[in-house]
Amino acid sequence: MPSNARLRVLCVDESEDCRDMLSTALRFWRIEARAVATAKEALSLIQTERFDLYLLDAWLPDLDGFELCRRMRDFDPHTPILFFSGAPYEGDKKRGLEAGANDYVTKPNMDVLLQTIPYYVTGAEDTTGKVLPFRQKTSFSPSFTFEPEAA
Repeated sequence: MPSNARLRVLCVDESEDCRDMLSTALRFWRIEARAVATAKEALSLIQTERFDLYLLDAWLPDLDGFELCRRMRDFDPHTPILFFSGAPYEGDKKRGLEAGANDYVTKPNMDVLLQTIPYYVTGAEDTTGKVLPFRQKTSFSPSFTFEPEAA
């Protein structure tokens, strides 16, 4: 990815507060974020716009995030999908990974989420068209870093 290109992330979360928080945090790290509240909006956007990463919540008003993930994978098998969800149980994580997600981060672990994003975006660039499997990480050392915008 060219160094001047900004990552584009689609955030899908029913909570307006969470969408605002994610958009603000991602903009701080120079990541362009689009945020929507429903699966219907997300499915419509991915047909017309390109994203480098999808962030999904497990609980959505019109379709659960797991089914949304399956449908996104059918349409776009290559773009990394991360769950950022308040559904904290191992069964939820397993359902997310089985639906095609690359990883599952439990809210409110924003630091973990921000460390996870470059891991998958960098890996996606290195594997041309291959969906990355879930990998348990014990430490994180990205091949590039995000630099916050100057205040």
